[in-house]
Amino acid sequence: MKKALILSLALFSMLAMNAQQITVSGIVTDEVGTPLPGVNVVIKGTTKGSISDFDGNFSIDAESDAVLLLSSLGYANKEILIGGRTNITVTLPEAAEMLTETIVIGSRSKGRTKLETTAPVDVISIKEQAINMPQMDLAQMLVASAPSFSAFRSQGGDLSSAVDPPTLRGLAPNQMLVLVNGKRRHTSALLAGSQTGSAANATDMSFIVPDAIDRVEILRDGASAQYGSDAIAGVMNVVLKKGTGEFTGNFTVGGFPNSAPDLSGTDVSVENQALLKDTEPDGINYQLAGNYGVSFEEGGYLNLTGLYRQAEATVRPNISNATPYGDAYLNNERTDAQGNIIITNPELVAAQASGNTALADELRTDAGLSDARGLTAKDFSSYAGTAASNLGVVAYNLAFPINEDIQFYSFGDFGYKYTAGYSCFYRRAAQADRANFDLFPNGFRPQIASTQTNIAFTGGIDGTLGDFNFDFSNTFGRNKMNYDMFNTFNASLQSASPTTMDLGTHSFYQNTTNFDVSKYFDDVLLGLNVAIGVELRVENYQIEAGQPESYAIGDAGIYTATTDNEALLGPDGFPLEDLNSEPIVNADGSPVVLPYGEASTNINKFYSPNCQCFRGFAPENEANEFRSVTAAYLDAELDVTEKWLLTGAVRTENYSDFGDVFTGKIATRYSILDNFALRGSLSTGFRAPSLQELNYSHTFTFFVGLDPFDGTLYPNTSSAARAIGIEALKQEQSTNLSIGFTTRLFNKIDLTVDAYKIDIKDRIFETDNFDASEAPALAPIIGSGLASFRINGGDISTKGVEIVANYREKVGEGMLGLTLSGVFRENTFEGASVPDLNTVLSDEELETKYVNRSSIGQFETGTPNTTFIGSGTYTWGKWSGMLRGSYFGEVTSLSNNFITLSDGSEGYPDQTFSAQFVTDIGVTHNFTDKLALTVGGNNIFNKYPDILRSEQRGFYLYSNYQQGSNGAYYFARLTFGF
Repeated sequence: MKKALILSLALFSMLAMNAQQITVSGIVTDEVGTPLPGVNVVIKGTTKGSISDFDGNFSIDAESDAVLLLSSLGYANKEILIGGRTNITVTLPEAAEMLTETIVIGSRSKGRTKLETTAPVDVISIKEQAINMPQMDLAQMLVASAPSFSAFRSQGGDLSSAVDPPTLRGLAPNQMLVLVNGKRRHTSALLAGSQTGSAANATDMSFIVPDAIDRVEILRDGASAQYGSDAIAGVMNVVLKKGTGEFTGNFTVGGFPNSAPDLSGTDVSVENQALLKDTEPDGINYQLAGNYGVSFEEGGYLNLTGLYRQAEATVRPNISNATPYGDAYLNNERTDAQGNIIITNPELVAAQASGNTALADELRTDAGLSDARGLTAKDFSSYAGTAASNLGVVAYNLAFPINEDIQFYSFGDFGYKYTAGYSCFYRRAAQADRANFDLFPNGFRPQIASTQTNIAFTGGIDGTLGDFNFDFSNTFGRNKMNYDMFNTFNASLQSASPTTMDLGTHSFYQNTTNFDVSKYFDDVLLGLNVAIGVELRVENYQIEAGQPESYAIGDAGIYTATTDNEALLGPDGFPLEDLNSEPIVNADGSPVVLPYGEASTNINKFYSPNCQCFRGFAPENEANEFRSVTAAYLDAELDVTEKWLLTGAVRTENYSDFGDVFTGKIATRYSILDNFALRGSLSTGFRAPSLQELNYSHTFTFFVGLDPFDGTLYPNTSSAARAIGIEALKQEQSTNLSIGFTTRLFNKIDLTVDAYKIDIKDRIFETDNFDASEAPALAPIIGSGLASFRINGGDISTKGVEIVANYREKVGEGMLGLTLSGVFRENTFEGASVPDLNTVLSDEELETKYVNRSSIGQFETGTPNTTFIGSGTYTWGKWSGMLRGSYFGEVTSLSNNFITLSDGSEGYPDQTFSAQFVTDIGVTHNFTDKLALTVGGNNIFNKYPDILRSEQRGFYLYSNYQQGSNGAYYFARLTFGF
């Protein structure tokens, strides 16, 4: 009995010792002994894990008999039994195929690598690439990594500077769906101009923090049947980090030297070239980010990320040489509505009083008065450039087990962003209808600012119930934007106007509930996975009016008679004058007479109403609209043989405002050889107009040359739309065909080549502006203003070939990685679908108004149809580096205006901009396993795009649809951890 008890105690002690919690430290290297940073180390059967540091070291608390799973992009996965050891050295061999990490997007079956999918998928490891990249925000990182992806950064167009709209395959921003951890991400409240021919709402990716991201998967294929509306061009899925046990952070500082290019040989005057060369560094930015994860004893993790970024504006002006003051201003001939003289040139009065005739003559010129006030033509120019901004975001990713089969998960973020952009023409003092000497004696440059709050939250449970996998979740997202103008005023209020105004608020929220179930049948051929799911989505879009002064029509220029039969005479006894200093008289030259005192009025000065540059949103612009969408899908993937994969999906959706829709997709992949496979897909797609497209309306000021015009974009439900015959918006529908191949060459180079063609019916555009002479039915509604509308303008198509090649090899004492990717694309506008409208225009004139040349050109050739990105990385000991070259093909812009050109001929001032090549670099040195320094730059050779031809140079000096117009950018980044 005693022996049995002793034996039992010994066995119990051994078991206890085998199961005890220990701290395991280790180092991970490649086959030549080079430490590997960023390796995922996870305890098998749990979500608890760690990540190796710069020197390949890791530490993790685990049971003494646990198994560790190690994985890293480009290396084979490995399992290691701890076996009671507290110190382990692990060697990861190079993977048999590059980028073997399994992907989530495009499949609801078992994980597949990007070479095994039926459609092309880009996998971009943000956590590995970010350290050497000069780009700090996610959208620009992806632009530098995936040639089919773009995110246009405005150089100053009204609200467009608030969001960089992401696009895929040259289609609209709202034709690409963005997911986070596989869940639908909400879009911005903003309906902003895009580089693809029409305004669109888009996901604001600045609120998705790179430091919270493990990788990004971009499915370059139509996927509406799999994921729902908006997936016409493809789907982007952001996979968040799960790592625990280590804090990592970084501090980045960078800026632009702002060294203007050589403009000699251009039509920019020598004087203006000198002014443009007079620059100093700008756009200085700072970013601090940190990430930390904790694990729970019962399993699970909480990964937290915080980011703060502050960026100054860049300024890239265009000098127009327009007269800043004008004769009436220079000679003190301006009067108020009562005929009193306004002294606009006190310097002239002083010179005349002192008897200095020569100085007085000089002060009667624009150049003389500007010089006296210490101003140059540059001070009166319109500014372009990147907006100043402040951004703060907190994000999290959480999961923990409820029991052995089910886990709870949640992730989300909260962000704040303030943006102050250059968005408006300079309002010169010479523009009497938009000027006020008391507030802005030299004119003013209005600027627009936006303040955003953004929240995203997902919570759900997933796991297994018997033989079934399930996922039940709810995702809520909201974006709220408040707009302000500063350095502005309402001219019709004159000196009573505020110079900073609240223009109004837009908000958009989206709540999506999903329930998905799948089951894998291993006895159907070589395996069949069937997934079904349902979705309920509710959306709301609101516009709230701004302060009254931002949209008011004031009475500053109106004169009211004080007596009956009062003649409009000034204090000098002469007729009162209008804004052009012309006398207000009858046809016979006699003064105008107002018959009734205290009642009769006359508009002596027609001052422009509304907030200058961007009218505030008025009560008639307000909206509060809801939509609900219900959907169900069926998705199946069948491994017919070891070589043949067949997939298909069908989806039905019901929109509360658009009715029912049915979409489908079929795709296949067949391995002809061990290292060569063909793949292809055919799908249909659907995109309902967004609530923003349906309900946004606004009055704005735009310029033709230097002449201002006020126009209104009306919703399709408005009286203006009904009067002219504009129809209600309907859905866009698409057909997507893709075919390609994947191969491995020499067992070292992974190559994918995919061709595609997408046809889209009833693409949404905006019309050109109609005036009352073209559409008399609009006269009672718009008066002397202009009206435009959103319409299903016509059919479009895009086709192209995409190439991606990866190579990884040990070279010398380090590891070399090479990537070459490119796209050849052709966008085509198939023709306008013009209904019968209530206008007096000919059919040809109406067609050019319905979808104008500029919009067509922007879609077809306004962005590069050829893009190549070649990058190389090299890691050696404590050093790593990245060198990237990006090629942007030619861009052609088309104009709407048939004018007299600079050479005296008549025509459209169209322009083709030459191809551009820019170079990025980043070099990192790891001082210790917790501290590294990176230095480098973007566009390091300071390449600027072509300047615009003189006829198109009203606002901008440079084209902006290739690498942008900021020039070189240099940075330093300190990365640290503990």
